[in-house]
Amino acid sequence: MTFRATSRVLLFDETGRTLLFLQYGKSHDVPARWITPGGGVDPGESHDEAALREVVEETGLVLDSIEPPFRDEDFVPDQRWHPYQTGHWAWYSVTTTRFEPARDGWTEEERADVIDWRWMTADELEADEHEFEPPELADIIRGRG
Repeated sequence: MTFRATSRVLLFDETGRTLLFLQYGKSHDVPARWITPGGGVDPGESHDEAALREVVEETGLVLDSIEPPFRDEDFVPDQRWHPYQTGHWAWYSVTTTRFEPARDGWTEEERADVIDWRWMTADELEADEHEFEPPELADIIRGRG
């Protein structure tokens, strides 16, 4: 069974909206879904270090530090979007001034897979036609906003 450790970051702006990306997963045969900034923990890296690195790579925002995760748990990845069978994620919450994400740190895969990004409330996320990951993301946003 394959495993992946990930760090997910809720970036809130001054109005309480969260930055989300509409992104494909392992295949463009499956509809894209809304996800938070974040990604895999590299070998030798902590969840905190991965969260800071992923925020810079995916948004251009440089954070000097990050508060401890508010959620840290094993999860079962949705196989429509992920090639690994088990995972562990740490969730972080950061409030910042709204900004336009920079694509400078994106991989070629991210450039092909990210369709859109938007600052959204939990209600706007639920009202959108696209799915989101994880299924409880709107509730997670409400709990940390």
